[in-house]
Amino acid sequence: MAEFPDTFLWGAATAGHQIEGNNVLNDIWAMEHVEGSPFHEPSGDACDSYHRYEEDLDLLAAAGLNSYRFSVEWSRIQPERDLFSRAELAHYRRTVVACVERGVVPIVTLNHFATPIWFARSGAWSQQGAADLFERYTRFVVEALGDLVEWWVTFNEPNAGAMLLATGALPLGAAADEIPTEQLELTAKFAERVGGQVGVASMALPILAPDAIQNVFSAHRQARAAIKELFPAARVGWSPSVADYQVLPGGESTREDVLAQAIHPFWELSRGDDFVGVQTYTRTLLGPEGVVAAEPREETTLTGWEYYPQALGATVRAAAAFTDRPVLITENGIATADDELRIRYTREALESVYSAIEDGVTVLGYQHWTLLDNWEWHSGFAMTFGLIAVDAETFERTPKPSLAWLGQVSQSNGATLEADAAVQVS
Repeated sequence: MAEFPDTFLWGAATAGHQIEGNNVLNDIWAMEHVEGSPFHEPSGDACDSYHRYEEDLDLLAAAGLNSYRFSVEWSRIQPERDLFSRAELAHYRRTVVACVERGVVPIVTLNHFATPIWFARSGAWSQQGAADLFERYTRFVVEALGDLVEWWVTFNEPNAGAMLLATGALPLGAAADEIPTEQLELTAKFAERVGGQVGVASMALPILAPDAIQNVFSAHRQARAAIKELFPAARVGWSPSVADYQVLPGGESTREDVLAQAIHPFWELSRGDDFVGVQTYTRTLLGPEGVVAAEPREETTLTGWEYYPQALGATVRAAAAFTDRPVLITENGIATADDELRIRYTREALESVYSAIEDGVTVLGYQHWTLLDNWEWHSGFAMTFGLIAVDAETFERTPKPSLAWLGQVSQSNGATLEADAAVQVS
């Protein structure tokens, strides 16, 4: 196997709320502490990376990775609508400087799901002026960091809600009297906790309402324009989630519906970006009635997703073909306690990516999800996606063999994948 492009970004990704700890001013933290919360357990101290980011970067850089995708926590930067924290901005400036000092390219995500409580209180993405509020926050961050940051991701998985609707995980257009009582009660408790009105206050995700989706589209456009105005050489994109949608007999129209609702509108907007982010973990089988469960295989994932690493190459090709944009793989990984399986999954995923590169697709980089075993939303700390294990009591970091393996792949710029493949064959 020949090497990947010389400028390829080999790295790992994280999200602020999942690793920093004690992001007490955002909507997700508020919901974590509501009675009957859908989250298995609160995030609490998470991985304490707010204080230990230099240690995390030391491990990443020592392994041989050359890039790091992380997110800025909006609620730290803007704890109230008209209050911006220069002290918190300085913290993220120090994080960026720590990357640069270690020869690591920072890739900064401006919104990885969590939004400030004040934003949720007034209607989250459905409120009037939501895009202007996001642009205001974006300008504050980019003005301070843009001299050291070239790569910007505006939104992480902005299509997550649309995917839930398109694949039938949530009912489309359910009337108020069809919503389960416990869901209505949870919404009311959340509104009470954040000091908002029932029917107005809401979590930012999943983004379901058509007006909210349009506001996110506008927010991305405005943020992109603001970043380019401030730093014309910056590279800007966003990272929709996408599976490899495969069709079973009779499922062709189902696939077209899913793509039309949850993927193509978001990729359409990427045509104006410098790159399209791709976040893929597995495939989705579609039949006439919707999603079809895959046949069990010997490999197991803690999430229950099918082991199917080849999905990444397929979605890279699809995203590039639709958008005519270079692809940046912003997330890919596997939740497993078996680190050998993690290595095998990642190797096979990267082989599928290299095949796409050989066929002419421009791929800019690969950011593994994730650097650290972290707090995984509704699942709490049960899902281990990380290249590094984290002790829940002491926060001690223990690199897994997969970190060293991916570092070797990075240092060889992909050449060691061929050796791995030869060993597997023998």
